[in-house]
Amino acid sequence: MPKMKTKSAAKKRFKLTGTGKVKAGAANKRHCLSAKPNDMKRQARGTFVLFKADGEKVKQFYLPNGAK
Repeated sequence: MPKMKTKSAAKKRFKLTGTGKVKAGAANKRHCLSAKPNDMKRQARGTFVLFKADGEKVKQFYLPNGAK
């Protein structure tokens, strides 16, 4: 069986924390910002931790080498 490769798009979008959780950037910060409320733009700053079930899927299918 060949080695599983990490998906290139996933390694640009997700990071793993020290405890194995998956961090991702917030959505809705790229364009049409003048039409969005300030509250939405403020909450979309920085990163957040994915829910456990979503994080497990990301590690299993997209980041196989980071899921140690």
